Amino acid sequence: MTQRQRRKPGETRDKLLEATLTLVGKGRHFASLGIREVARQAEVVPTSFYRHFRNMDDLGLQLVDQLGLVLRRMMREARGNVLHADKLIDESVAIFISHVEANRSFFFFMAQGLAGESRAVQDGIRSEMRFFASELANDLRRMRLVDHLSDSDLELTCDLVVRTVAFTLTDLLGVSPDDDYQIAQIRERTARFLQLIFVGAAHWNSRTQQGPGPGKRQA
Repeated sequence: MTQRQRRKPGETRDKLLEATLTLVGKGRHFASLGIREVARQAEVVPTSFYRHFRNMDDLGLQLVDQLGLVLRRMMREARGNVLHADKLIDESVAIFISHVEANRSFFFFMAQGLAGESRAVQDGIRSEMRFFASELANDLRRMRLVDHLSDSDLELTCDLVVRTVAFTLTDLLGVSPDDDYQIAQIRERTARFLQLIFVGAAHWNSRTQQGPGPGKRQA
């Protein structure tokens, strides 16, 4: 029996996904990868690619799904470990950084995808970010930290938090995983960013801060 025949169902698919992440982790941009290069890295024949994916966008969307699982694990860990409101920001940022360090290739893919050429991948990642923001809003409501905010203002606040954290990926992925000093600096700066957001949210009055509606002028 040949090696190809001995492969388990899904093994080639997994090898192609892992090969793509390996190339991205080495500094290749997902948008620049071709099917032949990915197949060569996975040590499979290029024709086998089409048994699992229609094209690179399709493969990218499968990686987005796996990224979503990474983000959900991070969310579960935060829910299980962040029990006190006064430690919410510092501990959440620490958990985020630890997950980035443990899954650098996935987060390289995320950072690239947000500004990449693939609209399908970009939309997929933004969908995961919206889900993350929605779950954050639910958690804040559950902890009764933002009862004064309207649903729409809470949604905007959580969207800003997620966008801010995603923006720090560029800094975090730009330093060596062994550079404890730089990582600590990024951790502290990210926490300050979030503190400023929540200080602003704490003093925001949803009833008096409504902007003018469509077609209306502000007095």
